[in-house]
Amino acid sequence: MSSTSNTSCPLPSLLVPEEEDQECSETHMSVLWYAGQFAVTYYDTEDCSVYFMPDTPDNEDLDLLQKVIEEVHPQCIVTSAKQDQNIAKFLTDLTASDSDKDMGKPEIVLFPNTDFGLEVSKQRILSRQFPFIPSHMTATEKILYLSSVIPFENPLVIRALGGLLKFLDRRRVGIELEESSVVVPILAFKKFVLSDTVNMDQDAYCVLQIFKSDIHPSVYKLSSGLKEGFSLYGILNRCRCKWGEKLLKLWLTRPTRNLTELNKRLDVIHFFLLAQNHETVLTLQDCLRNIKNVPLILKRMTLSHTKVSDWQALYKTLYSAVCLRDTCRSLPSNIELFQTISRVFTDDLHYIASLISKVVDFEGSISENRFTVRPNVDPTIDEKKRRLMGLSDFLTEVARKELETLDDHIPSCCVIYIPLIGFLLSIPRLPTMVDKTDFEIEGLDFMFLSEDKLHYRSARTKELDSLLGDLHCEIRDQETLIMHQLQTKILEKSEVLSSVIEYTAHLDVLLALAVMARENSYCRPCFTHRHGFHIKDGRHPLMELCAKTFVANSVNSGEAARRIKIITGPNSSGKSVYLKQVGLIIFMALIGSYVPAAEAEIGAIDGIYTRIHSRESVSVGLSTFMIDLNQVAKAVNNATERSLVLIDEFGKGTNTLDGLSLLAAVLRYWINQGTRCPQVFVSTNFHSLMQLELLPATPLLEYLTMETHQDGDELVFFYQIKQGVSTVSHAANIAALAGMPAKIIERGVEVSELIRNGKAIKRIDHPSKGDQMEKCKSVVEKFLCLDLDDPHLDLEEFMRKEVLPSAASVL
Repeated sequence: MSSTSNTSCPLPSLLVPEEEDQECSETHMSVLWYAGQFAVTYYDTEDCSVYFMPDTPDNEDLDLLQKVIEEVHPQCIVTSAKQDQNIAKFLTDLTASDSDKDMGKPEIVLFPNTDFGLEVSKQRILSRQFPFIPSHMTATEKILYLSSVIPFENPLVIRALGGLLKFLDRRRVGIELEESSVVVPILAFKKFVLSDTVNMDQDAYCVLQIFKSDIHPSVYKLSSGLKEGFSLYGILNRCRCKWGEKLLKLWLTRPTRNLTELNKRLDVIHFFLLAQNHETVLTLQDCLRNIKNVPLILKRMTLSHTKVSDWQALYKTLYSAVCLRDTCRSLPSNIELFQTISRVFTDDLHYIASLISKVVDFEGSISENRFTVRPNVDPTIDEKKRRLMGLSDFLTEVARKELETLDDHIPSCCVIYIPLIGFLLSIPRLPTMVDKTDFEIEGLDFMFLSEDKLHYRSARTKELDSLLGDLHCEIRDQETLIMHQLQTKILEKSEVLSSVIEYTAHLDVLLALAVMARENSYCRPCFTHRHGFHIKDGRHPLMELCAKTFVANSVNSGEAARRIKIITGPNSSGKSVYLKQVGLIIFMALIGSYVPAAEAEIGAIDGIYTRIHSRESVSVGLSTFMIDLNQVAKAVNNATERSLVLIDEFGKGTNTLDGLSLLAAVLRYWINQGTRCPQVFVSTNFHSLMQLELLPATPLLEYLTMETHQDGDELVFFYQIKQGVSTVSHAANIAALAGMPAKIIERGVEVSELIRNGKAIKRIDHPSKGDQMEKCKSVVEKFLCLDLDDPHLDLEEFMRKEVLPSAASVL
């Protein structure tokens, strides 16, 4: 986070008080965590500003939140009393950790969840009086103003901000000795960005198509969710396991400017792209296919809900992880990821895998659909299983002896074993056995009738119960006990399993990026600390996949010159694609991926701001032009000399003159910043911007246009960027390509020429002078033929039927 401080005169008498004020500076933070995302707002008493970090994805360990807290150093953290165990454990560990004595441990304050309600928080924000809002503004104007500085589209950050305002008013931070009518001063709202994280909002992600959700085509999944559409994430996702997909999505939501981390990723991709390493890539990909959902399996182990399929999945994961480790140990140790996997994937993996292999009988478990133990693990279980296996022949002999003691009219019998009931003598039901009294047999205890067979206990079956017992249940109980012991040993080694998930995800993502780079001839970007960038023969990563031929274009943006580029050209000539292409190439470099270009040298980038497509405006309650203004306002207020700004057709949503004026004013604002202005790419059809010379001549400006050629009535697009200015929009040609009727196009061209030459526009449906004269004569003749002395004459009807229609057509 960059911060500014006021400079003061070097007066000795003021030095001590200033140092005392700095020592008293405090920050108070509000944090909310929900559904894998967190939002942070905090109040800094030094500049009386509220900083906010929009809804941001994080893992269950909340590593990113830990990074935010380390950077902000809050004295107090406010959160909801109703939170899940992840944030609760995080805050407990935070206060229990041995932190720096000078910094101290933050105080944790819990408020009721109702204090963080979305509507309550909105009302708390809108009803508060802020010094930076003019007092003459109406309530509606105040809402529009706040919507340009506070992201109301992020519900978590709004709730966190509402809780922070509640805390400030209750604790009366900085105004403890003031009257109760005085509120805590808030002089500004500022967006907080981590030092290494590139700032991008949801609009930038949308227009660059980083992610895109489509309705699932399967009728069975229409109600269950969405699938990834044609997006950058969709084409880069060649991951073989779930955790790789999850990490790739996290990298895309968190582009970084940490050059050390980016070059580490690029080094791995470079290694995988070497031809001699192709077999290694295939081996690693085969191993990654078997990396299963280990965290879910461990969770089931703690709850004793483990399934047979879980043991199979864990076993495959362990041996695949061992294979990954052995492969990485044979790879160059100068690549940090390979070295880390070789070190972190310890022999505990082999120990757990061999333990499962020695204990679990997978074939028996599948056939019985429960956990079973292999032979020679427990002698007691083996003995009981042997007795159970030999039971069939033994029971046949017992049944033969029982039949000898029965009446001659009973033809057959058998001895069966039923778990939890024991051994029973089964006799077929005879036709004479009708009532229950007929079931009574001397020396036998009747138990039940099932499927025309009578079941009894005899002296021999009772003796079997006492000698053999309930073998099935005893075996199952003992095997369950062994399963619990095995689970305990595995959970004790769960740390290495967590490392497996973490680093196989890294390996999977980098393999996926390498595959994409090989298939599409991407190049490795080179990073520099200077401002600006150079891209040779850049391509749009999505457009080139769906176009028959794609024309590559270069980009050159200097440090002291050509920082602001104004691009003109006809519609459909490729201006918007060029803007998005620049943004996507820069973005891909900032996640550590190869980029679609022949060469790419990327300078320091801290944010990407866009105004290309207008968001859906119904749900946010703002006009389309107001949304466009908000997007440009974010760029104007937040972009630095290290930012990239992409603006497409700004100003077209309002009056032409007003839109042109706003565009010129925004560009002049950046021009006046000199070399501290951001890298700006603007496409526009406001040719008056150049014709009226609304912008000063400066090396910062560069005028570009998309090359076209007029071949008779046909307009040929070359989709090639070149220096220059387009003075013709070729709207008629574009309208013809869109299927507009020829008469409408001809009339449009005619009106355009009349306006351009300053001539009056004539109505095409207006009659000629001769026709008008003939109609007038006809009306006069009919009027002269009227007998005004006739009492039956109806002048009103004559006027209505004859005069008025003629007058309307003439006038």
